[in-house]
Formats: sequence, structure tokens, C-alpha cells
Amino acid sequence: MDALTLLNHRNSEPKLTKPGPDREALQKIVAAALRAPDHGRLRPWRFLSIEGKARYRLGDLFVEALKQRKPEASEEEIKKTAEAPLRAPLIIVVIAKQIENAKVPAIEQLLSAGCAAHGILLAAQALDFGAIWRTGDNSYDPYVNTALGLSENETLVGYIYIGTPIGVPKPLPMLPVEEFIKAWG
Repeated sequence: MDALTLLNHRNSEPKLTKPGPDREALQKIVAAALRAPDHGRLRPWRFLSIEGKARYRLGDLFVEALKQRKPEASEEEIKKTAEAPLRAPLIIVVIAKQIENAKVPAIEQLLSAGCAAHGILLAAQALDFGAIWRTGDNSYDPYVNTALGLSENETLVGYIYIGTPIGVPKPLPMLPVEEFIKAWG
């Protein structure tokens, strides 16, 4: 698939199953992420891969965090939270590392990590996998972030779930370009 076709047809795949990427495919996906725009070549991102039994441990972590945030959580909420990491065979956690730099503000570093996440989505789709970028309470929870090993200068950008798509993706409308760009000056 050529690059413009990939970019113009990228779509989030919420329903994923096995198989997920093997080691070689994962290497290609992460290599694509490492090509994100990176002012100052700070490499302001890192990634965690979570698969197999580690997904269950992540579910347990999410449940612990939920119980701290919401002690009155229902059994249904707890079950749904525990099963969230099981929605795909692979999860890549994208982490922004904000490095003190006089020329590169923290916002640029965060945006670079966002671009790296987008590279993961595109690479997964180029390799015929489906992927979806998820955030939510567990992306911003200090307890979860500490348990995942984030330091004070790091921000969890999101969880990218990757696997084989189930069913046909929902069609996305082509947006009218002229509504989003205007000539200046």
C-alpha cells in the first residue's frame, strides 16, 4: 500500500484478536515510531510492550487503580476494567520523556511522542494489523504511572492495542479539505 493510501485510509480498529505482531513485525512497528519528528534529536519517547500474561497483570493494576479512584465501583465496572487489556494480543504503552532543553520546549517533546504513537498506528496497519489508541483514566492515574515505571518527567501518552481486526472496519467519511485550510495573507 502506498503512503498516501495508508494515511487517507487509517482507521481505528476497536475489535482485535490473535494473532498480534511477532518479534519481527514489532521491530518494524517500533522502528516506524522512531522516525517521529524530533527537534534536537532528544528521543523524547519510550515504549513498553505488554502481551501474554502481562496483560492480566495490567488488568489487575487497572482494577487496583479503579478501587483507589472509586471505592464504590460496581462488580461490573471491576470486571470490565480487569478485562480491558485483553482486548488485543499486544499493547504498546507510549511514554513521553520531557527532557530539560533550552531550545526544545516540553510541548514539542510531548507532540513528538504523539507522532511516534501515530507512527505505531500507521505501521501496524501497513503490516495488515489493526490498532487503536486508547487513553482514559488509566493513562493519567499517578498510581498506574508509578507501577509502570514512569518517572516524574514522563507522561503516559496512551495505550496502543494491536492485533488482527475482527470484521470489516467502519467506513470513515473523507472530510472536505477546504473546511480545514485557508490561505493566509
